[in-house]
Amino acid sequence: MPHPRIATRTGRSLAALATIAALPSVIAAQPVPADDRPTATAAYLDPRLPVPKRVDDLLRRMTLQEKIGQMTQAERAAVDGDRDQITRLGLGSLLSGGGSVPADNTPKGWADMVDAYQSKALATRLKIPLLYGIDSVHGHNNLVGATVFPHNLAMGATRNPALVREEQQITAVETKATGPQWVFAPCVCVVRDLRWGRTYESYGEDPSLVIQMETGIEGFQGRDKRDLASPRHVLATAKHYAGDGDTVFGTSTTGTFTIDQGVTITDRRTFAKIDLAPYVTAVRKYGVGSIMPSFSSIDWKEDGVGNPVKMSASKELLTDVLKRKTGFDGFLISDWAAVQQIPGDYATQVRTTVNAGMDMFMEPYTAPQFVQTMLAEVEAGRVKTSRIDDAVRRILKAKFELGLFENPYTDRRHAGTIGSAEHRAVARRAVAESQVLLKNSGRALPLERNGEIYVAGASADDIGNQAGGWTVTWQGSSGDIIPGTTILDGIRQNSSRVTYSADASAPMAGHDVGVVVVGEKPYAEGLGDVGNGHTLNLSDADKANVDRVCAAIRTCVVLDVAGRPQIVTDRLPAMDAFVMSWLPGSEGAGVADVLFGKRPFTGRLPVTWPRGEDQEPINIGDRDYNPLFPYGHGLRTRIGTRTR
Repeated sequence: MPHPRIATRTGRSLAALATIAALPSVIAAQPVPADDRPTATAAYLDPRLPVPKRVDDLLRRMTLQEKIGQMTQAERAAVDGDRDQITRLGLGSLLSGGGSVPADNTPKGWADMVDAYQSKALATRLKIPLLYGIDSVHGHNNLVGATVFPHNLAMGATRNPALVREEQQITAVETKATGPQWVFAPCVCVVRDLRWGRTYESYGEDPSLVIQMETGIEGFQGRDKRDLASPRHVLATAKHYAGDGDTVFGTSTTGTFTIDQGVTITDRRTFAKIDLAPYVTAVRKYGVGSIMPSFSSIDWKEDGVGNPVKMSASKELLTDVLKRKTGFDGFLISDWAAVQQIPGDYATQVRTTVNAGMDMFMEPYTAPQFVQTMLAEVEAGRVKTSRIDDAVRRILKAKFELGLFENPYTDRRHAGTIGSAEHRAVARRAVAESQVLLKNSGRALPLERNGEIYVAGASADDIGNQAGGWTVTWQGSSGDIIPGTTILDGIRQNSSRVTYSADASAPMAGHDVGVVVVGEKPYAEGLGDVGNGHTLNLSDADKANVDRVCAAIRTCVVLDVAGRPQIVTDRLPAMDAFVMSWLPGSEGAGVADVLFGKRPFTGRLPVTWPRGEDQEPINIGDRDYNPLFPYGHGLRTRIGTRTR
């Protein structure tokens, strides 16, 4: 049987669904005082009042059960068969996990679905609207037809914070026009080991670079809290707090993962400098509305290694450091069923996590059980009502700031811009600026237009491979899964004399240049960990393609389409030019823009490139730092297309 997390992530956990069926369908409602029944003149419904006053008025009217309902988030697939659960439980939020999409995966299909759920929330006594969350991590990537941008690591290579802001603003527009008002992005983790399956979700290995790219939060939310209510902005989530990119290889205990959801073994000073710093910026400079604690654990060296604490159970980090010391006034949302990784029975897990400071609980397939358990914990005095009130106050604040009480249904006015030429042009520019030229012997690049070009490698003409994970589905997939341009399409836009052979078996004689595209197939999270069916080494097919083409054609250019650097040390001498293309998304033509000199190469490595897999972890500032390519490396070219 698949690991429960994997099964539920794709919405196929029959065991979880059976658990729901076994729970009471209706939790006994608490009596409502007559003077707390809302009227049209209730203060919380008055948009002229300040948000804190509206929150106070609404909170005063709520029963304990209604408060706990606001703290509960369910997967849409878990309620779809009985949408009245939203009303009965008073759910505060729903989400779409990766690949959890409406049957009609179109802008209208999405908006109609979200609005249908919203109508059930508005049927509750207090008519508190739903907050709908989604993983828009490189565009509105669950929606077929959306603009799909390069993943974060590629954006780190651009060193262009303004472009990141523009990208995320477009993502906000495309997402909100289809219903969701909240995105689980950006990931502001600092990746310190390329063996991590989430490497491409990070902007880089240096916290200062990650901080520089946090302009994306502003792109999502706007410059002012008042921007949140506009159809051009969404609530952002900084994730995964904190240290998920800094876990030690081999410490993960989740299924067959090797490093994802593992243990960060560090001291408090180093943790603050490397792992915590981006969250301080997210809170104090950008006012991020929500933060998602990590699946990973922390093990402080100061008190001896061997007693790790799950991040979701760390009152020190969630409450003392983040809320009190850093001043975070948004709300904390747990990751997918993360509560259930805490030691103890379910009641202990819930109690520990809420008392540590968690505000909203992503319990995808166990929302009824969560509500029932939390009620019992409060009534038994093991969770204080003041902690519940604090959590609900933070959640309601976000809903008021988003304008959901005035406009709960989808504003579809910008739906026509989804996947527009204008939006794709920005993505294409992002692709071009992210390309990193690592080697360029004999001025192999830029290429001549209309030259005889031989292209090899399956990823040259596979938009699924170039988009990577988190594209339409959680893990992504190879093939023609989204509209856009492949790298081969882009090359053909610049030359009519192109031969393409995925396995380099077609004749090569007479070609001026060989372009070999190597790389990884899509994966996400711990399923992409090295040692969990993955390696940093090139595949045998990719090695064979490089060997054949570079031996037979005078000028050999190799492009790496991957979520992290791969080991090319032994084959680099045979290459005339080597380019890191990352995971460019839907606009592969942006790669060709720099290959042919329409745009210059300006990208720089956001991570250190190792000589071998055994060199990991290796990061700038390490002693005996001797990588294949150092952090920040990237050759430059000028604009200027050569023609024959």
